[in-house]
Amino acid sequence: MLNWERLRVLAAVAEHGSVGAAAAALHVTGPAITQQIRKLEREAGTALVEPEGRGMRLTTAGWIVAEAAGAAGGKIAAAEHALTELDGRAVGPLRIGALHSSFRLLLAPALHALAQRHPDIVPSARSGGGAIDMIPLLLSHDLDAVIIENWSSLPMRVPPRVQLHPLVDHDVVLAVGSEHPLASREHIDLADVRDQAWAACPPGTDHHEAQLQIMRRHDVEVDVRFVADDFPTQMTIVAGGLAVSLAPRAAVEGFPGVRLIPVSPAVTRTIAVAIRGGPPSPAVEALVIALREVVRVIPGQTPTDRM
Repeated sequence: MLNWERLRVLAAVAEHGSVGAAAAALHVTGPAITQQIRKLEREAGTALVEPEGRGMRLTTAGWIVAEAAGAAGGKIAAAEHALTELDGRAVGPLRIGALHSSFRLLLAPALHALAQRHPDIVPSARSGGGAIDMIPLLLSHDLDAVIIENWSSLPMRVPPRVQLHPLVDHDVVLAVGSEHPLASREHIDLADVRDQAWAACPPGTDHHEAQLQIMRRHDVEVDVRFVADDFPTQMTIVAGGLAVSLAPRAAVEGFPGVRLIPVSPAVTRTIAVAIRGGPPSPAVEALVIALREVVRVIPGQTPTDRM
């Protein structure tokens, strides 16, 4: 008998392309992935992976088993979805991924509303760096919805199996310390922001890559000297006069010691909730409704239905 949890591990390796990527997606270590695959091989009575360089690849038998596991996972998810729709009530687990800033600004109040209206929903949530981290977890059915961002300077591409529901547009501004030489400017052309140290989210995140793309279009190389996962930490660096940063106004408004300067050309960040294709479960649908209501009542938000 093949163990289902080990089958999920093998399917994750096939989905993500490597042991390391599968380990990151499943939030376990690489050695743990390898150990589970070795046990699965003993259960299957055949080799499922083989060495390739410093890593490993699936054998023909491995691909057969992984594809079957992926198909089974999809059927199980479909069964769970069907069960929640038997009486149309929003019930059961609701697993959500969200950007750090959206967790605080949007998701927390939306979950409060859900708890009042749909007490039978059992939500859980994790924060992440963006689409590159969370879309694979959505497709692997480890998450039911993810709140991600789309920068006008770096349009998002998502797999066909993903539906995007735009929620809100945020103006992007240049954040500088209140004593910074640029702090007196009422408006600034991005081409004029040269020879500065920058603060940004980690490489590979949407914010980091969008910031680089924005400035490179103006022939400005971004010297990222300070890397932090969240905007409040970045603003602490900015307030100290150590760096500047492009940031959504809604995420950094009112931070002490920081001046926010409108930029030209204008840059926007759109926050969207991504779900798997097909009719959403009642719980997911309730989440989308709650998020839309939140953006309508928070000051400074610009609700949107476009992406």
